[in-house]
Amino acid sequence: MHAFMARAFPICRSITGDGVRQTLDLIGEHLPLTIHEVPTGTRVFDWEVPREWNIRDAWIADAEGNRVVDFADNNLHVMGYSVPVDATLSLEELEPHLYSLPDKPDAIPYVTSYYKERWGFCLTHASREKLAPGQYHVHIDSTLADGSLTYAECILPGESEEEVFLSTYVCHPSMANNELSGPAVTTWIGKWLQSAPRRYTYRIVFIPETIGSITYLSRNLDALKARVKLGFNLTCIGDEGGYSYVASRYGNTTADRVIHNVLSLKHPGHVRYSFLERGSDERQYGAPGVDLPLVSVCRSKFGKYPEYHTSLDNLDLVTPAGLAGGYEVIRDCLEAFEANHTYRVICLGEPQLGRRGLYPTVSTPGSGRSVRTLTNLVAYCDGDNDLIAISDLIGTPVRELVPLVEKLEAAELLRRVD
Repeated sequence: MHAFMARAFPICRSITGDGVRQTLDLIGEHLPLTIHEVPTGTRVFDWEVPREWNIRDAWIADAEGNRVVDFADNNLHVMGYSVPVDATLSLEELEPHLYSLPDKPDAIPYVTSYYKERWGFCLTHASREKLAPGQYHVHIDSTLADGSLTYAECILPGESEEEVFLSTYVCHPSMANNELSGPAVTTWIGKWLQSAPRRYTYRIVFIPETIGSITYLSRNLDALKARVKLGFNLTCIGDEGGYSYVASRYGNTTADRVIHNVLSLKHPGHVRYSFLERGSDERQYGAPGVDLPLVSVCRSKFGKYPEYHTSLDNLDLVTPAGLAGGYEVIRDCLEAFEANHTYRVICLGEPQLGRRGLYPTVSTPGSGRSVRTLTNLVAYCDGDNDLIAISDLIGTPVRELVPLVEKLEAAELLRRVD
């Protein structure tokens, strides 16, 4: 995953343009993608697909021709969606077009202006303070023209037409945790899903944030509402911070149950954020009338770590161990959901486990503890609790309950009732 991120990191992405297409080409080396192009001006709910933006070069040069800011050094140096400009300005005239962070003097901020035409440059505050009065040549070689919004979809059919929905975004330039960790983990989850039979069909999308999810919903809402039983939006999931998630609007969907179950048992220090603290595409998937059973899953939540939306969110921040942890959490969630069923114990009273080889036949101090999880499982298989509920009740991960269920089914002591 980290090698994939190293290849994708230098690409200048935005909500439209060739950077998105290049990124999807890299993902397409690992997953079977269908690429969709939605033309500029297409109405998508209350929004409209904007014009397509591409950039080739940009810089600020001082009076001696020295480039004091250069897009070639870091693509965050240019405000996203900057219109073309070629002009000579005084420092006083240039200042309104400069963006820096006084509280993070060595960081380049990430700044955009998607829906109002502007141009601008972003630089470290330390560099900005070194700019001397004088004339500066500013040059942005960009285009803003009719084109399209690009997104990709991967459908992995399962035994059922009921779906699990995975979404991540591919629209930010060179930031590692906030941008590329989501596509990287999602891609590797997709590769794992292809390796084994699936109970559910998986719908995986790689989209520009906000306008991309709105566009996707406008074209697929009926199918999503009819089929999706569980959804995760993956973002900021590759650093080594603690785990967190943004709950659904009312916090009561299957996705809320599953992520709470997995994180509570494996990562009890995780943070649950309410929908009031939303900020990514969960805003669109949880909007009134959409109401998909989806939560956003992160390690360090967007906006909650100091490197967020700056050049400090780099490949040093995201580690192989961080990515692997994010991948494992999502995989645990999907495995739990795939295995989740409701069972009822067949006999009345506690079953005689000893004669079935499921309980020690010699009673010694502590012998009962060795099968305590199995007997706890039996105690809550009343036809009302599914495995996730039982997992919550007895404090045992679903993956550890599955082989016990198989033993009890083989002994004809449990019956599935869902």
